[in-house]
Amino acid sequence: MEDIEKLIKTVEKLRAPNGCPWDREQTHKTLKRYLIEETYEAIDAIDSENSTAIMEELGDVLLQVVLHAQIASEDKRFNINDIAKVINEKMISRHPHVFGDVTVKNTEEVLVNWEALKKKEKPERKDIFDGIPVALPALLKAYKISKKASKDGFDWENEKDIWNAFEKELKEVKDEIKSGNKEKLSEEFGDLLFMMANIARWYKIEPEEALSNGSNKFMRRYKMLSESVKESNKEIKNLTPSELNKIWDEVKLKEKQ
Repeated sequence: MEDIEKLIKTVEKLRAPNGCPWDREQTHKTLKRYLIEETYEAIDAIDSENSTAIMEELGDVLLQVVLHAQIASEDKRFNINDIAKVINEKMISRHPHVFGDVTVKNTEEVLVNWEALKKKEKPERKDIFDGIPVALPALLKAYKISKKASKDGFDWENEKDIWNAFEKELKEVKDEIKSGNKEKLSEEFGDLLFMMANIARWYKIEPEEALSNGSNKFMRRYKMLSESVKESNKEIKNLTPSELNKIWDEVKLKEKQ
């Protein structure tokens, strides 16, 4: 706790009249991008499983929280203790099976209770999609929307229906490609991507994480392909698609081995 108090004092000094001009100019809105960036950097560190990096990046996230708290404190709205108090009370309230007399059998029952308590705490949320942040990454947002609709009873009955729906959406994309209507194609492509998020939800896959892993895999393999091409004293742009596909298959096989 002593070091957290030191951090709070450091931020106070940075925001003071004789502090740092940049820090003094910041507002909740100007800091939004940094909160997002630091969060993603923390996620990268977690994925790296490097304890030192995780500690450092979580520190950067904590700094953002303290900055926001300091700005609010200067306006006499709330402070860091108010933030801690609110989240502590929420955690106790949302875990009656730990701090109360409610009994649960497994994680699924914990989540059911969690959702019920959220509804009780926020009666103003009438629409099933209330509470989904507008600024969420599109794929994650699609996943959460489909999850909410599913809990409301709007879902497929079986796997066959899922894949029939997928084929329908894919056909609509292909039809719009033939039509040449870019606006409609974009709309139908959006429907297809939303459908993929739905499929991920059905199979209990986090699509945002799956796509991130897929992107990382592509970059890793592409670097291997690039190195292979360089070793042959050639350039990627001078190779035919057939030649590149052959090297790509070799890279995939090498990676699997």
